[in-house]
Amino acid sequence: MPFVSVTRLRVRSWSYLPAFVVATARIAWQARKADGSLAVKIFRERRNAFWTTTSWESEAAMKKFMLAKPHGPAMRKLLNWCDEAAIVHWTQPGAELPSWPEAHRRMQLQGRPSKVNYPSPAQSSFTIVEPDTSAKSELRIK
Repeated sequence: MPFVSVTRLRVRSWSYLPAFVVATARIAWQARKADGSLAVKIFRERRNAFWTTTSWESEAAMKKFMLAKPHGPAMRKLLNWCDEAAIVHWTQPGAELPSWPEAHRRMQLQGRPSKVNYPSPAQSSFTIVEPDTSAKSELRIK
């Protein structure tokens, strides 16, 4: 059964945004080309928050990608770049990616916060507002 991974990261300062966007682009292409990758999409919402959703043949394939460059080194930078970070994983029958409202629902029910060095009040209370998808700021990586 395919393994789905959803992350939500909020960049805490505009000064980190250029490096974050470059890293995100590199990681998205890495994810799409990684062994076991089935689908990748990214969504930018208001207040410098970014959602990623990926589908994998297995959890092992996702973990191999997660530790490899450029993703692995970028994860350590997120401790300082972000003031909100969360992740959720699940398996499902098909490789299709969930809608953003479904990703949010899963994040609220099953997700967990990730460590950041400068947590916002929302991070501390694990409050995640549903993404406003009306802006159509989604990128699917083919």
